[in-house]
Amino acid sequence: MIAPDIYTYLSYRKFLGDWFEWMKTMYPRYSHRAFARKAGQSSPSLLLSVLQGKRNLTPVTSEAFLKVLGLDAEASEFFSALVALDQAETPQVRSSAWDRVRATKRFREGRQLDGDAVQYLSRWYIPAIREFAACTGFRADAGWLAAKMRPRVTVEQAQEALDVLFSLGMLIRNEDRVEVAEGSLVTPHEVAGMAALNYHVGMLDRAREALLKTPPKDRHFCAVTVSIPAALMPDLKRELDLMQERLLERCDGAGGPRQLVYQINLNIFPLTEASE
Repeated sequence: MIAPDIYTYLSYRKFLGDWFEWMKTMYPRYSHRAFARKAGQSSPSLLLSVLQGKRNLTPVTSEAFLKVLGLDAEASEFFSALVALDQAETPQVRSSAWDRVRATKRFREGRQLDGDAVQYLSRWYIPAIREFAACTGFRADAGWLAAKMRPRVTVEQAQEALDVLFSLGMLIRNEDRVEVAEGSLVTPHEVAGMAALNYHVGMLDRAREALLKTPPKDRHFCAVTVSIPAALMPDLKRELDLMQERLLERCDGAGGPRQLVYQINLNIFPLTEASE
């Protein structure tokens, strides 16, 4: 039985658990106490607490764990990135940790689909270009796309979007045409929240730009400020979900050729803390 390959993991806790089970197969008497002793830690239950999510790794305990794991420099850096991804306290830190993970060549080779799936949601122009592909006259040409997007994207970004969409099967080539397909978007749970957050942040940035720069005839903004009982919030969320479904049905069922891609945002968020 070979040791687990850290580059196939997105959870450092899952890797530690599999590594420990691997050690148990090699040395049946291997224990959490033995791990703690080799790591120079006084608590024999430290590893178990980490595996159960009851404790996080600190810089000190992370270095101690790496000493036991015996990983090389590159794998140790990847392990540290996974720790940061799991324990990040802000979206910015989590996004930075994901960039470190995704930049690792051996991870990209082993889990390309996961990386593409997260990238699909993390770059606003990728889902936009997928929708654009359903419009008449669409060209799968990075230079043409870069000039058509609003706001403009670089040729490199447009090519990145095409590469991701073809990799996920969301765009397919049919003879001399490019067609939209369902594809496969399976976002690993370790970064699913971050991907969705990046998507919404990106689209809210686009909304602000549209409010300032797009002619009123080409945009429409509605807003209302209200006071509500806290118990009403679940009902309001459901209403927004139903509205989104009705809008999608209206758009999907529209006849005739398509020429434009629009973003429709439905938001509700607090402006105060509870009064009591």
